[in-house]
Amino acid sequence: MYCQFYGLKERPFNVTSDPAFFFLSKKHKEALSHLSYGVSQRKGILVLTGEVGTGKTTLCRYFLGHLGRKIKTAFILNPYFSEMELLEAIVKDFGIRGAFSSRLALIARLNKFLLRESLAGNNIVLIIDEAQNLKSNLLEQVRLLSNLETEKEKLLQVILVGQPELTRRLNLHDLRQLGQRIMVRFHISPLEQEEIRNYINHRLSVAGSAGRIEFTDEAIRAIWDYSTGTPRLINTLCDRALLAGFVAETDTIDIPLVNRCIGELSSHLTGEEVHHEHYL
Repeated sequence: MYCQFYGLKERPFNVTSDPAFFFLSKKHKEALSHLSYGVSQRKGILVLTGEVGTGKTTLCRYFLGHLGRKIKTAFILNPYFSEMELLEAIVKDFGIRGAFSSRLALIARLNKFLLRESLAGNNIVLIIDEAQNLKSNLLEQVRLLSNLETEKEKLLQVILVGQPELTRRLNLHDLRQLGQRIMVRFHISPLEQEEIRNYINHRLSVAGSAGRIEFTDEAIRAIWDYSTGTPRLINTLCDRALLAGFVAETDTIDIPLVNRCIGELSSHLTGEEVHHEHYL
């Protein structure tokens, strides 16, 4: 709605995981370094955690898009699977075709694929997003997959991505065998306050604003107070602010406008809570 008014080629603050808009904050740079190290050194199991809306999935998509040709990948989203379904999804995403009658047949075919790729000098990476939703038997399945190796190196690098609950689950006594195999861990924190303006300007630039839209210093501080650096909350508020700016026919997003949007978002959330409680 407001894109034409501002001369934008697309909405800059969508909450989808678009790697084209990925912003290299201090913590996201560190996360990428940890992932690159773990994959290149074939460390086996890596864990990446972060609160809701901190950009974990976007970071993973960006990471996948910047891997070399010698690295082949599979990316599993929302893993609400049985053991058989999880293996089938992994095999399919690696491009392995065929009909498999059992879990053992799937693992045997996957192992054959991994050995062949290893001989060709390739590295194989599996990313499982929303891994905090994996049941214990599926996490055990992941551990067994990490056992696929030669005498020299791991054949499969597994990156488990999830909310902080994933760390708590991996620390459970019943999952200690898996926990002991995790060689790289990193937790993504929200953006720092001084990064907020650069984050907003980066997304505006990618969307084609050419510097036309200006968020005032007071508006930036209000956005920080509202979001405490969580990218998804920043996006939600800034998207609403651009819409309000379009209605007001202004290129300057100032504090009264942002505060009005914060009030609207807060009342909307309160309304949702009341609506939800009404049906409990």
